[in-house]
Amino acid sequence: MQGRVDVKLERVELGLAKARLVIREAIRNKDKRPPLTDRDYVPVGPVYRNAYAFHRSYLEMEKLFKVYVYEEGEPPVFHDGPCRSIYSSEGRFIFAMEMENRMRTRDPELAHVFFLPFSVVKMVKMIYEPNSHDMEPLRRTLSDYIDVLSTKYPYWNRSLGADHFMLSCHDWGPYVSSADGHLFSNSIRVLCNANTSEGFNPSKDVSLPEINLRTDIVDNQVGGPSASRRPILAFFAGGDHGPVRPLLLRHWKGKDADVQVSEYLPRGVSYINVMRRSKFCLCPSGYEVASPRVVEAIYLECVPVVIGDDYVLPFSDVLNWPAFSVRVAVADIPNLKTILAAVSPRQYIRMQRRVRTVRRHFMVNGPPRRFDVFHMILHSIWLRRLNVRLHGQD
Repeated sequence: MQGRVDVKLERVELGLAKARLVIREAIRNKDKRPPLTDRDYVPVGPVYRNAYAFHRSYLEMEKLFKVYVYEEGEPPVFHDGPCRSIYSSEGRFIFAMEMENRMRTRDPELAHVFFLPFSVVKMVKMIYEPNSHDMEPLRRTLSDYIDVLSTKYPYWNRSLGADHFMLSCHDWGPYVSSADGHLFSNSIRVLCNANTSEGFNPSKDVSLPEINLRTDIVDNQVGGPSASRRPILAFFAGGDHGPVRPLLLRHWKGKDADVQVSEYLPRGVSYINVMRRSKFCLCPSGYEVASPRVVEAIYLECVPVVIGDDYVLPFSDVLNWPAFSVRVAVADIPNLKTILAAVSPRQYIRMQRRVRTVRRHFMVNGPPRRFDVFHMILHSIWLRRLNVRLHGQD
């Protein structure tokens, strides 16, 4: 039995080795080849770090990549998640992965990665004792789950979790992942809370976009006017919490008509409409580094201004964020207006056009469509799996 498993593992690894060679060749020859053909979309232009290599990698993923979803575990803690709210990225991915046909395999011996389909949001709702500040029951639930899987199957122990991934948009996702040392240190952790100061490792972990879905119809949150119809230089409205926002509010709240910063908008004023009238949308970290405002800004064609020091932006191994966003260090909050006013009208028009281009990679579709946020998350996982080489044991 073990020999047969090893043969299949070597076959899986051989396919990945061939994909690595194809992608490396694409990186080397990006300037010597015309864009690849594609019936849906051809990535080109400065929004990508290397558009040709990304496209080649994406096509290799579609051709080869297989994900096994463990069937153990009962809803709602497993195989379920929130599909609305600030944590919707978690539930939407779990649901889409459960429904996936093309890249999901029912045979674990054909899998390149193994998905642990638990929801930290549902754990908090079902297991956590409110106001207890005791997260140990959550960690114990996950530790017990991994014990079950590692006893029943050989795959976790074979790789010490390196070809397994978890996904969480809850602030506590990183902490819950510490339930198992291999999960924290070896596995691919797909996290909204992508904070390098708290152990997020960009070479193996994946930054998950935080998307606050209020309804199932995303199209209502998409689109915006041109630069000439955006009279406000910069805008932010939100709660005074975390280490960054108090600084932003102290320096800018109610002090400048061009930089409109407030905690709460007046009754009757539409948050989305003000974003649509703003050139730049400020996206400061809250209690944790991620902000749903980044994707909100992209949806509404407002150039995002990311304010925070330790946040790894989503898909940043593929996307060239400086081409369509502004990054401002916390120490530079007093200089916000100077920094943004220095962006020339021509440069701003280019950036806004690029925001519109990159938006497809953050769109939530039901069912998912090629190059959308679901497939970009999978592509990020695919890239990290390419970095892992497993070897069959005799």
